[in-house]
Amino acid sequence: MSFHLPDGAGDAWWFLDTRMTVKADRTSTGGAYTLLEFAAPQGFGPPRHVHGAEDEAFLVLTGALHVECGDDAFDVAPGGFVFLPRAVPHAFVVSSAEPVRALQITSPGGFEEFVAAVGSRADGPGLPPPSVPDVPRLAAASARFGTDIVGPPLGVAAPPR
Repeated sequence: MSFHLPDGAGDAWWFLDTRMTVKADRTSTGGAYTLLEFAAPQGFGPPRHVHGAEDEAFLVLTGALHVECGDDAFDVAPGGFVFLPRAVPHAFVVSSAEPVRALQITSPGGFEEFVAAVGSRADGPGLPPPSVPDVPRLAAASARFGTDIVGPPLGVAAPPR
């Protein structure tokens, strides 16, 4: 079934220190993919992680990302695209001075459920105020949705063993 979402529409979530706006979800795409508009401040990056069930991709619109996936590293500027296959550890960091804005695609659909489980409804425009991650909530949602956290964010040293 076709559908249309006008500019500025979509469920917006504050997810960690990012804004994720759902443009297409599992239901609207027949399970094929989830499309999110992703915005994050300079220096933001999730912990290194592995998606067990989803491939992930970003098309950078403004700003820039430094991405590591397995043994590969990419600097992704506006107009650049990066594909991150499932089951391969990856992480990224916003490397530009300005916030990044990108389209994030995960396939198959359903990633919006993880965003909702970890995040909270955005209660205003723009990025959320800086916050400390709710690690137990992130860990529980990661386990529920088949994402393994396997290391710290890029630029953060792993704790000594």
